[in-house]
Amino acid sequence: MILVDWQIRDRIGRGFITVDPFDPSLIQPNSIDIRLGNHFVWYGKDGIIDPYDRASVSAGVEEATADSFVLQPGAFVLARTLETIGLPDNIVATIEGKSSIARLGVTLHQTGGWIDAGFRGTITLEMCNVNNRPVKVYAGMPIGQLVFYATERAENPYFRKTDAKYLGQTQATLSRYHENPRK
Repeated sequence: MILVDWQIRDRIGRGFITVDPFDPSLIQPNSIDIRLGNHFVWYGKDGIIDPYDRASVSAGVEEATADSFVLQPGAFVLARTLETIGLPDNIVATIEGKSSIARLGVTLHQTGGWIDAGFRGTITLEMCNVNNRPVKVYAGMPIGQLVFYATERAENPYFRKTDAKYLGQTQATLSRYHENPRK
């Protein structure tokens, strides 16, 4: 079941879902808008990235803390949400791009749009510009929306997993795939 506006307000008000900072005006009929944070990370050098090799994942990485960022055509950048999110063991979320931003050619996530029950932290956005023109984005602007789904209680929510790689993240976070065992 997708939570609707009054259910989102209720779950936040009772502390089941945390959104910090929380602005009630961002609640939509079936979601809550989330805003772009001010931390950006991108790959600036050539070279092969091997997901099992931590050094190659972090090689050539550039980052900035800024009030705005210009996404060049074809560029890929990781960014963080302004909001820190906390989910209980019986609510999951998906992150979706705002239509107005998509119409500029900016995608918000590639495949990482799922947020497990029990997740806590900022959300790392996987942004691309598929437009032919650069697009400027601003920290604090509504960039996407979270859709919440009520589920049965997870037996092992994200905050209890010993291998939860992104629990408590506060910045745009590079892939930690290298922490997976290679088979």
